Amino acid sequence: MLSQLIEKAKNGRRRAIAQLITLVENDQEAARTIVAALYSETGTAHIVGITGPPGSGKSTLVNEIAKEYRKREQLVGIVAVDPSSPFTGGALLGDRVRMRDLSGDRGIFIRSMASRGSLGGLARSTGNVVKVLDAAGFQVILIETVGAGQAEVEIANAALTTLVIEAPGMGDDIQTIKAGILEIADLLVVNKMDRPGSDRTVKALQTMLHMGTVRRDESHHGRAMTATGPNLAVSDLKSTWHVPLLETVAIEGLGVSPVVDAIQEHRNHLIKSGDWLEREKMRSRREVGQLLQDRFMSKLQLTVPLDERETIIEAVARRQLDPYSAVERLFEQAHASEEAP
Repeated sequence: MLSQLIEKAKNGRRRAIAQLITLVENDQEAARTIVAALYSETGTAHIVGITGPPGSGKSTLVNEIAKEYRKREQLVGIVAVDPSSPFTGGALLGDRVRMRDLSGDRGIFIRSMASRGSLGGLARSTGNVVKVLDAAGFQVILIETVGAGQAEVEIANAALTTLVIEAPGMGDDIQTIKAGILEIADLLVVNKMDRPGSDRTVKALQTMLHMGTVRRDESHHGRAMTATGPNLAVSDLKSTWHVPLLETVAIEGLGVSPVVDAIQEHRNHLIKSGDWLEREKMRSRREVGQLLQDRFMSKLQLTVPLDERETIIEAVARRQLDPYSAVERLFEQAHASEEAP
């Protein structure tokens, strides 16, 4: 049954894609089987992360970017990560409501996911959902994050191209620097340019980009942070990518085509400069590391009884045992349990 679903998904069957996504979200063993079967078919989609503060118009811009890609006959997958309640674990999954006008297009697949408390606004299974969409033939995959603040930098570890969206009237401009969010941007977009104060926001961001360049020679992905105004400017591909600053009024569809042009230019830059592979290596390193951690934690839970683990944790809380010694003791107990006949 699972093998049939996998084959149907690879052929672009929407129902099969949806079923596989549900499995990779909720069943670890199924996720392992699905990823193993699909992995050789992945790696061609352009994964674009879109982040920014709440109220900046991310969902509207994602909506318009998807429409523009469809005009260019590209198949688009959208993964919208909604915040979970810290108490119930539930999520509104409101992006599907906001993107209803895309639902009739067979060239677009939308999946809303709950963040489930994951730091950085990304659900733990987001990477596997992206792999399913990649293997199913979607050429562009847009990941929209919850816009929760500083931890949003995690999106840069999941995407090949990262858009940071700002908007006028969002509060003290200096907060952007404090969040460190500009440092992850491959493209900067000022949305809601029809609002009062929009020019001031653009100038402030240009200044921040310039300060970022002065402050350091390189930033997040080894590219210089340089203000280029509203037009895209790509430097020598062997050196750096200069972050463009673009202006949109997404609710009216204004400025969206240049944003997609810039995304495509960044994709070309990644391929020609060799950065595509470097970013894939970075993502792979992070994913393998996370899986190793998960594997060890599962092993620890199986080999060291809960009451023993809690006894050690309580000793740390009471300052009777330091955290390093606690970890050493847990390692020793897990190893001893493994060697026991």
